[in-house]
Order: sequence, then C-alpha cells, then structure tokens
Amino acid sequence: MNFPLFLALKYLRPKRSVASAITCVSILGVMLGVAVVIIVRSVMTGFGDIWEEKILDFKPHISLVPLSGNVVTGEDALAQKLRSLSGVTCVTPEIDTRVLLSFKGKVLAPVLLGVDGDDFVSAYKVGAPVAGDYNLDGDSIVLGVHAARQLGVKVGDEVVVYSPKTLVSQDEVFLPVKWRVAGMFSCGQHQYDSGYAVASLNNVRDLMGMEHGVFAVHVKTDCPTDAKRFGAVESAIGGVAPRLRQITWREADREIFNALAVEKNMTALLLMLISLVAVFCVMNTLLVLTVQKTPEIGLLKALGFTRRQIMSVFMVHGMIQCGAGVALGLLSSWAVLSNLQNIVEWLASCGLEVFPASVYGLAAIPHRLVVSDIFWTCGLVFVFGLLASLVPALCAASKDPVKALAS
Repeated sequence: MNFPLFLALKYLRPKRSVASAITCVSILGVMLGVAVVIIVRSVMTGFGDIWEEKILDFKPHISLVPLSGNVVTGEDALAQKLRSLSGVTCVTPEIDTRVLLSFKGKVLAPVLLGVDGDDFVSAYKVGAPVAGDYNLDGDSIVLGVHAARQLGVKVGDEVVVYSPKTLVSQDEVFLPVKWRVAGMFSCGQHQYDSGYAVASLNNVRDLMGMEHGVFAVHVKTDCPTDAKRFGAVESAIGGVAPRLRQITWREADREIFNALAVEKNMTALLLMLISLVAVFCVMNTLLVLTVQKTPEIGLLKALGFTRRQIMSVFMVHGMIQCGAGVALGLLSSWAVLSNLQNIVEWLASCGLEVFPASVYGLAAIPHRLVVSDIFWTCGLVFVFGLLASLVPALCAASKDPVKALAS
C-alpha cells in the first residue's frame, strides 16, 4: 500500500472527534445528493416514457397532408398502397377539424375526428369504452370522458354540432346538426380525453360540406421510436405519395417533447446543487483535518516528504469520502426505486398524497433507470470532490514545517 493511501485510511479511522463526525455527515450528504438525483431522473424518465407511449397510442406516427390546398383526393387507393408497405400497421383517411358542441347551454370546442368506425378502434388505442360503445353508424358521436363530463352529457343524449364552415363561408349557411352520444373513451391523457370527439367520416364530410376527399391520411407503424426503421418507413411512404407532405409525430409534438427534455435536464441541474453542497462538506472536513494534523504535516515535511505526497494524502482522503457516499447513494436509490410504490402508499396512508391517481391518471409512479444517468451523476460527484479536495490539500502542502511543528 502506498503512503498517501495508507495515511488517508489512517485518518479515516473513527475517533471521538469533531472531524470524525463531520466526515460521517459529509458521506451522508454525498449519499443523499446522489440518491436524490438518480431517483428524480428515473421518475422523470418514466413519466417521459409514459407520455410518449400515450401520445404514440393516440396520435398518428406519420400524417400525409397536401402540399397545396386542403383536401387529399384518391384516399382509398392511397390507403390501400400504404397498407402494403412493410412496417405499416394502420392507415386511416381522416377529416380532423375543430367544432362547437352544445348541450343545455354548455359549449365545448373539441377536435372532431372523422374516421370510419373500424379504423378508429384499430388506430386509436383507447381501450374499452368507459360507457356505451364505439358504434359510429348513423348520427352518432363518441366523446372523450372528460369532454362528456364538461358538457354534462351521458350515453344517449343528443348534442348540437356546429360546423366551422359557418364562420369561414360567406355564401352558404351550414345548419347545426344533432348527433347522439354513442359512447365515451379514455386514453389516460387529459388533453385527449377532454379535447377530442369522434364521428363517422361520412357524417363529418357532410358537416364540412365536402363531397369527397379527406384532410389527411394518417399512418401508424410498428417502430415509431426506432430511428432507423422509422426512417425507412418514411422513405417508403414518400415514394408512394410523393405529392403529399409528411408530418411525423416528432415534428407534430416537438414542443411537448422539448419541454419534457428541458424540464428533466433543469431538474437534474438543480438537484446536482445538492451534491455540490454535500461536496463542500467534504472540503470542510478536510480543512478541519488539516488544522488537527498540522504537527504531523510539519513532521512529514521535516522527514522529507514532498508537497505532492502530502497533497495526495488529503485528495485521496476526499475521494474516499466521495466514493463511499456514491456507493451508499447508489444502494439507497436502488432500494427506494424498488419500493417506490410502497413508499407512496405508506405516505398516502399518513395523509400525504404525493401521487394522486385522479390527477395523473396512473395507478403507479412510472420510473426507468438509465445507465448513462448513473455514470454522469457519479462522474460529476467525483469531479466536484476532486476540486473540493484540492483546496485543503494545497493548504496542507503549503504549511511551513517549522511553524507546523511548533503549533
């Protein structure tokens, strides 16, 4: 064992002194800092995964819209070609437009999806109906569960639907129509459950005064998150429909995912300040140690030990503290994440509701541990620890041996 490591371990032996107590507090501080960063990053990653999954379940992966004009024609033939492409799981010609719904004085302006009934069930993974069914035959409409709640409707009620063409057309008058609420869906995302309604494609065409065509052809694939395969599907779709513009889910929901990424990174940056504060405790421990060991430092310098060797003792001492804190932090974060739901339920039983299902719409807190998060968290702690150890080490190495022995 080399001299710096031997002496650093000797100084770490527990003694009934202030330095030993501060050392324990420093290690606990580093442990808490590492554990908090890893736990929060894992939970944020889990929430990002859940939101991405729900968005990809409800929204199209690729939307084909006209380069010029508003209507895509020949949609049935185009859909037939697209369904034959490798990697394409579902193709739905649709008319998506915002409408006004009215019921007993209450008004709502959801996005109305005009789609065939079978296509809605296969393209929109909304699960079983909350009420009623998804039958779009006749004058029927299906509402998101929160939209129905805001309007105060139930299955069998008739809502009045106002066409947006009433506002843009100067020459024609589009009378409102009455559609019966056939069912309600819930995809677990409040934005979709409160902002969307579904009706048959033919009914929406009539509402918009159209004889044929759709506004967009939506495509779903089996690999929306695999960049290489998704790119290949995009290229194949572009070859089949060269006169249409492609809008991918990454482009359509870019703001949401960018906001999630920024929030995740900013949260991690703020939490790293906890680790930085803990590392300052390491520096304080070493400063106290240099004061206590001043005579020993003077003796070592008198015996011929170099400045570099003395600096190494205190830097190794600081890195051992950081290493112990990181190891304990990893173990504690693993323990917390393994029992996260039990902890949440225990807090709820104590009257502290930290994850209400009514708000988030999830039965359990999602989390996913990413290896890269562990590496950069531990790496930053060691870098902070190295820099924090440098100041006390320089103080110890710069002591005058004569004055140190006399103290």
